[in-house]
Amino acid sequence: MTTSSQMKTGRDVDQLRQLALRMGGLAEEILEKSLRATWRRDAALATAVMGDDLEIDRIDVEIDEAVLNVLALRAPVAIDLRQVIAINTMATDLERVGDLARNIAGCARRLCERDPIAVPAELKNLAEACQRALSESLGAFADLDVDRARAVIAADNEIDAIESAFVRGAIARIQADPATSAQQIDLMFVARNLERVGDHATNIAEHVVLVAESKNLKHREKLSR
Repeated sequence: MTTSSQMKTGRDVDQLRQLALRMGGLAEEILEKSLRATWRRDAALATAVMGDDLEIDRIDVEIDEAVLNVLALRAPVAIDLRQVIAINTMATDLERVGDLARNIAGCARRLCERDPIAVPAELKNLAEACQRALSESLGAFADLDVDRARAVIAADNEIDAIESAFVRGAIARIQADPATSAQQIDLMFVARNLERVGDHATNIAEHVVLVAESKNLKHREKLSR
């Protein structure tokens, strides 16, 4: 039998989930916008991105306060407690995605000030893989879909491999044409920030497994050695 206290806890946790998903949607939007500024050499769009993560920061603070209230007033247990803890950590990941998108926008602004160079297909492939990982991790969280979450986790190695291959190619392009070194370095910074987005998507997917199965996958590879 569900008690009134349990119902209130459930409502509060659901509100927290909706806040986190709203924050996730904003993180996806700002990332897409920063990449569009990079591909199109759009300085105005890149500049606009620099202030776009203020709403993400506001929701991050709102989640912090809501988490404290739920813990203090509802004393959640079992899956509700795991969700509250996961949402609190997930908000930090999403706030970092917003920061990473701003970093990419900064690279886009600098690229707009220099002679244009071709954007290698590998970088766009990396961007698509990272955007897909972020979207899939948020979808997995929304549905508590463990299979979907595990697929995101498994894809992280592929993202790392794409980023490493791109960096090797960029170094070769610098050696072949040193005049483009500044642009190539900025594109490497874009790649690095995208790889970090992939890491945060993986973290979110790990939170899903923690909530649904009570399994902590954090640092699983290092600790299993």
